[in-house]
Formats: sequence, structure tokens, C-alpha cells
Amino acid sequence: MSSKPASTSESLLDELQTTLAHGTVARRVETLRRVTDLFINGAVDYSSEQIDLFDDVFQCLMHHIESSARALLANRLAPIDTAPPLTIRTLAFDDLIEVAAPVLSRSERLDDEALIETARSKSQAHLMAISTRRVLSGAVTDVLVLRGNDEVIQSTVNNPGAEFSERGFTRLVSRAEGDDDLATCVGLRPTMPRHLYLKLIAKASATVRARLEAANPPMAGDVTNAVREATRLARSAPSAVTRETAIAHALVKSLYEDGRLDEHQVEAFAEAGKFDEANAAIAALAKVPVSIAENMMVETRAEGVMILAKVSGMSWSTVKAIINMRDDLSGLERSDLEACKGTYERLRPSTAQQVLRFHRMQQTAAPAA
Repeated sequence: MSSKPASTSESLLDELQTTLAHGTVARRVETLRRVTDLFINGAVDYSSEQIDLFDDVFQCLMHHIESSARALLANRLAPIDTAPPLTIRTLAFDDLIEVAAPVLSRSERLDDEALIETARSKSQAHLMAISTRRVLSGAVTDVLVLRGNDEVIQSTVNNPGAEFSERGFTRLVSRAEGDDDLATCVGLRPTMPRHLYLKLIAKASATVRARLEAANPPMAGDVTNAVREATRLARSAPSAVTRETAIAHALVKSLYEDGRLDEHQVEAFAEAGKFDEANAAIAALAKVPVSIAENMMVETRAEGVMILAKVSGMSWSTVKAIINMRDDLSGLERSDLEACKGTYERLRPSTAQQVLRFHRMQQTAAPAA
């Protein structure tokens, strides 16, 4: 600890050695305070080797002090970006929330791996502390959404620094059913995928729809009936049209214009779980607007998928991949693939064309947003 006078370091090391060998709990706590003061006063200047030395010292002292002293240490080290990493990890995994909370909620020393491990194994209070962090990755929120209680879920969704994966959003849509406050918060998340926004609105209460309309005044008056209103809301709401969706649609348009879009590409999109790309691709091949394909793709039953695929002349293997993708992303009961295969093989292209014309007429007849 070269940034401090040698005499200070030597006297403290002598004291530490004596304390660990013969000291009382009170003396260990006082030594811990002095070591913490020394670290905090020079934290910016310490080398990695010096920080490792502090790590060893803190580890030795923490095993023999009461919880209130550990909690104080956690509060003092949590804001420091160069805090000893093993010490921070030990504090984060403490079963006592008053010890773990400061570092779980604030310490930048904790990586996603440590946060995920804590979220998978510790209490709801630990999950709540994690949910308040300045930044949360999709990998961490996946676990919070899976394990968290209502309070943890609400805290995570309300956190502007939280990111959500598509799987996380799918779980949130399911959790939000019957919970107006949660449904509203989820519906206002700016990166929510369009097809999941559709599902959320289709299941939402009038209260939730009114709140979302109030948050997006241009949408007021659009809500008139279930899936149609959801489709119109998703098309008109800026919060529902994400940058990722726009990029996906641009990619598919480029492939189509270059003559490189075929059913094998659709199957690849579906197997990768890329809903926006798969939806835009099947719309292009069926020669229908993306909004019509989207409406048919998010229907509870798989008939819409089969209609679009039959019009496009797709094989059963591609249709199966699309159905499996829908099931994976929706979180609903798995489709009976054998029954779907039989239906698809019996479906005539002419019948599929007629049904598709009906969907076009429905959209044309819908009141303008």
C-alpha cells in the first residue's frame, strides 16, 4: 500500500496479525474499521496487487465479526468501483439482506454471473435489491422475472435501466394477465416486441387500454374490439414499433428485392426465434402487408400460419418451425403438431387464398386509426 506512509501500513499489519491471532470480536471490528478507512482513502491509487491484498485482509476479518459490522462494511464499499471483488461477492451472497442489499443494489464490481447466481439461490429480498440496480441486462432480468414475486416484478419493470429479452417479455405478458398495474408498466416499455404488445393489449382490461391510450394520446379512441384493436394499437403506438423491428423489416425487404428470400430463409428465421424477421418474410412471400401477416401469426390457433404458408407454397417442415417458434415465444400450450400437419396437408391453396382475401377485406373495412 505504497500510497500511504510505511509506518502506517506496518503498524496496521502488525495490529492485524495480533488481532487475528488473539483479538476479541470488538478488536476485530475496530481493525476492520481502520482497514476500511485506509482502503477508502487511497482506493483510486491502489494497484490491482494492493487491492488483492486488501481483499485477503477483509476476507480474514469478516469471518469473525457480527452482522452489523458486515452491513457497515457493505455500505462503505458498495459505491467504490475498485472495491475488492471477492469481498464484494462474499457480501452479496450473505443470507442477511441488510448485509447483501447495499452491494447487490449498487456495486459495479458484481458481474452478471454473480447477480444471476444470487438471484437463482437467494431470497425475494435479495432479488428486490438486484431489481433496483442502475443497469440490468436481459440475462439478469430473465431470472428476476422467472423467480421474483409481484413486488420484485413490479420493481424490475419500473426500472428504466432494465433490459428484457424476448423470453422475459413473454413471461411478463403472462404475469401481467389480471394485474392492471403490471400490464400498464409492461405495455409502456419502449423495447417491447410488437407481437407481444399485441398479445398484451388483446388480453388487457379496459382500464389498461385507457391508461395506454392516455400515455399515447394519438391512440385515443382506437380501442373497439379485441385482436383488431390490438393490431391497430401496435401499428400506431411509437412505443410498440421498436428499432429492432424496423431493422428486421429492412433486412427482409433487402433479401426479397435481391431475390434471396425463400422458404428456407423463413425456416431459418423461425428456428432462431426471430419473430419479426419470420413474420416479414412470410408476408413478403404471401404478398400481403406485414400488418395482416402479423395479425394472423399471433392468433391463438395456428390456422393463420398455415393459411399464409399454403399461399406461399411452403413445405410442412417450414410450417412446423414457425408453429414451434410461436409456441416458444407465446408461452402458451404447445400445438398438436400431428393435427396441424393433417390440417395443412388437406388445406387447398385455393381455400387458403379465399381466407386470405377475407383477412384483407377485414383490414380494409376496419375504421382508420
